[in-house]
This record gives sequence, C-alpha cells and structure tokens, in this order.
Amino acid sequence: MAAPSPIPAGISKEQVRIPYLLLLLLITRKAQIFDLVRQLSLKLHSCLCVNAFSMAQTEMEYRVELFNKLAQTCFVKCVDKRYKEAELNMGENSCIDRCVSKYWQVNGMVGQLLSAGKPPQ
Repeated sequence: MAAPSPIPAGISKEQVRIPYLLLLLLITRKAQIFDLVRQLSLKLHSCLCVNAFSMAQTEMEYRVELFNKLAQTCFVKCVDKRYKEAELNMGENSCIDRCVSKYWQVNGMVGQLLSAGKPPQ
C-alpha cells in the first residue's frame, strides 16, 4: 500500500515548491533579514526624530516671532515716545494689558480658524 501524498488534491508540486523555497530562504537568511529590518527600523526612527526636532524648532521660532511682534506692537501703541519716568504709568500699564489680551485673543481665533480649515470671515 502506497503512503498518502502530503500534497492536497488539486495542488501541484510546483505550487508547493515556491512557498517552501521562500520558507527555506527565510530560515537560512534569518539573521540577515532581522538585521535588515533592524536597520530599516533605525532609519525610520531617525527620520521621525529629525522630523519631530524640526517641527519643535519651527514652533519655537514661531513663538519667538509672535512674542516679538506682540511686544513691538503694544509698545509702539501704548508707551509714550518721550520717556518721563523709568516705570510705566497707570495709563500705559492699562493699555499694555488690554493690548496683550486682545492680541492673544485674536491670535487664538486665527489659530482656531486655521486648524478648522475655514477661511476668515
């Protein structure tokens, strides 16, 4: 009596041979494949870190520019050109408080509109 074939009916030896060869290749080259995957993973991680650093740097530059514009705008608007005293007077203090508050409020509104993808009205 002949031993039953391990290959299911309707499947040729060639169809079984290709996955078998791939499996054999994976087993014999396992170390090289794992090394390749590790190298690709490190490159991806490196790219992500560089991208995150670049985004953080851009955000910091934006914040510094925003602060400088805020300080310049409110200073020009609120502080008298002729310095009479070393300290700000009550009117200048009030003006700067209102100016900064409005500046931040408008900046927040613009940020919300931009993040929502809506054009300004």
